[in-house]
Amino acid sequence: MIYYHNPKCSKSREGLKIVEESAHNYKIKLYLSEKITFTELVQIIDKLKIKPIDLVRKKEKIIKEKDLDLSSMSDKEIIETLVENPILIERPILVTETKAIVGRPPELINTIL
Repeated sequence: MIYYHNPKCSKSREGLKIVEESAHNYKIKLYLSEKITFTELVQIIDKLKIKPIDLVRKKEKIIKEKDLDLSSMSDKEIIETLVENPILIERPILVTETKAIVGRPPELINTIL
């Protein structure tokens, strides 16, 4: 399992506690400082069974700062935007071999442990 974590986010810290308390092996990926690839994001989105736009944190100030018009972007363009601006990725995310879940609220993580 891979836990995509932002230590500055309280929900991400709460989710990490849930993962730590489970008896599962996992790795932490600090996706803001460790590069996340286009292919990696495609695989996560596929496992989440969502559209790329649903993984975007739409209230982040960078959207306004960069004048990003998400509604006019293709799925590919949205994923490229997430790769370039990982702060826009909804968090936390727990990914297993076959599934993934966004831990909002963090208790949702229990559904795939």
